[in-house]
Amino acid sequence: MSVVTDSPVHSSSSDDFIAYLDAALDANSPDSSTDKQPQNQDEFESLRIKRRKLESVEESEGTTSKGINEQNLVVAEASMEADLCTHPGSFGNMCIRCGQKLDGESGVTFGYIHKGLRLHDEEISRLRDTDMKSLLCRKKLYLVLDLDHTLLNSTHLAHLSSEELDLLNQTDSLGGSLFKLEHMHMMTKLRPFVHQFLKEASEMFEMYIYTMGDRPYALEMAKLLDPQGEYFNAKVISRDDGTQKHQKGLDVVLGQESAVLILDDTEHAWMKHKDNLILMERYHFFASSCRQFGFNCKSLAELKSDENETDGALAKILKVLERVHCTFFDKLQVDLVDRDVRQVLSSLRSEVLSGCVIVFSRIFHGALPSLRKMAEQMGATCLTEIDPSVTHIVATDAGTEKSRWAVKEKKFLVHPRWIEAANYFWQKQPEENFILKKK
Repeated sequence: MSVVTDSPVHSSSSDDFIAYLDAALDANSPDSSTDKQPQNQDEFESLRIKRRKLESVEESEGTTSKGINEQNLVVAEASMEADLCTHPGSFGNMCIRCGQKLDGESGVTFGYIHKGLRLHDEEISRLRDTDMKSLLCRKKLYLVLDLDHTLLNSTHLAHLSSEELDLLNQTDSLGGSLFKLEHMHMMTKLRPFVHQFLKEASEMFEMYIYTMGDRPYALEMAKLLDPQGEYFNAKVISRDDGTQKHQKGLDVVLGQESAVLILDDTEHAWMKHKDNLILMERYHFFASSCRQFGFNCKSLAELKSDENETDGALAKILKVLERVHCTFFDKLQVDLVDRDVRQVLSSLRSEVLSGCVIVFSRIFHGALPSLRKMAEQMGATCLTEIDPSVTHIVATDAGTEKSRWAVKEKKFLVHPRWIEAANYFWQKQPEENFILKKK
């Protein structure tokens, strides 16, 4: 059944769509069969009464033609099926299983799977449970990937700076990673290592795209990243598919939250799912991207430079994903269903700065709580006053009393970027690369 052209409304069997959905999710459940049997005593009793009524009608009419009896049987069976149907979802206002017209709306819309599809909570839960078992058997988890500043960077052609205009003639010279999309008046640069990243990640994860861009943009970017349709298939979610404005949510992802990892450059987009999030260092290839986030510096394109292919952000994050995957599927763990990838993330994160004792000095008041929380999540101990146990003074001014103490006592005096870098790469960074010196 074509997910683009076919509709349960015009299908000879509305169960065809359930079968398609189950197949697409590897969720082969007997619940989607048209030969569904009653599940409890009440259903059996209802079915028995209907059949007795039908038999009574047949006995009283005796000489009724065989054709009419068969027609009555079909009507009665259709009625019984509708009465017993749990209405797992709807297409428009019709049940996707029995075709009955439904009043009101409940559940969640999954328009990216099929326009007009709405699944009810019980069916969503069933599909997630079924797909989870299949995924775990294949030693896979779920990975939700952001697009902009995570896997790629895009800009409007009109926003190219004067130093970037020569890119218009270089779309064939950057290893097939730069694309001019005339019909969208845009230019897109894929992040270095992205194709290798997707290839290796696909062996460990069932992957989704989730962007705050609109649907046409999301599908266009998916083609650039996955031209053969190997990785994402129909799992491309845009802002048009979300249930909350300016927020992303796992309610439209058919995966158990306990097995979902999120890779995104914006924490605020995932307020309800921070424990699933791996925060990504932003990719600023174009000048418009730098300006968008308030950076008064030249872009990578203006500098005629780019991230390192083998030691850049995606290559480092792939190693983090491998560690998470390996820990989750540790051979010593017997019952995988009870495992939670959020606990694995928290445990691995807490090892990054373990053993570090930090005191902050003259950090901008608005940034201090965020830095402190970040450091503590990575296992550091944060104090308000200096003592012999302190290992690091984090400051922006080398002239403060605490900064001078650090130099005198031969403690590390580092810029806040040292903490941010450790957070992005899930690894303690060499202090010498972030040493704060007097101006």
